[in-house]
Amino acid sequence: MARYRGPKQKIARRFKEPIFGPSKALERKLYPPGQHGQGRRSRESEYAVQLKEKQKARYTYGLQERQFRNLFEKASRKKGVTGENLLKFLEARLDNTIFRLGFARTRRQARQLVNHGHIMVNDRIVNIPSAQLRPGDTIAVRPRSRAMRPIMESIAQNRRTFAWLEVDQADLRGKMLDMPAREDIPENIREQLIVELYSK
Repeated sequence: MARYRGPKQKIARRFKEPIFGPSKALERKLYPPGQHGQGRRSRESEYAVQLKEKQKARYTYGLQERQFRNLFEKASRKKGVTGENLLKFLEARLDNTIFRLGFARTRRQARQLVNHGHIMVNDRIVNIPSAQLRPGDTIAVRPRSRAMRPIMESIAQNRRTFAWLEVDQADLRGKMLDMPAREDIPENIREQLIVELYSK
């Protein structure tokens, strides 16, 4: 599966947010990337603002355009507010859930753990990062992978908890209790702009 392999800090500086994790580049350079990054910025059009918000969400969760569009269409068919449904589907991805549980420091690292067969869902190995989880699903690190250094380092540094997830750090096991509420999702994404963009 193709994924973005380009420079991460340029993207983070474009959106002025550490969307790929903690970034020293944002602390040193508070202006956008590029030769003219420090010059006067012309006012962005409505379309540019909407596109920028969609791209920020796409890069944050690590999806390609087709994946993101398909997920949006799935969210629009589901009852409820389309933008909130989209964020809930993004949060319910296996790679994102591993990141939220603290088993990986970044979503990229979580995706790699899944691809390499280190993660089990309901006691079965799953190697598809985009797998959608449902309330009641249990997520665990494979027994033979529990001593891996990246996982142990991530667990030691993780201090965050989320209302829709239950985690047992000692056993490297977690459970999805419910779909997340919009107010519980910490990402700074204005989902309504994405809905407006795709509705044109």
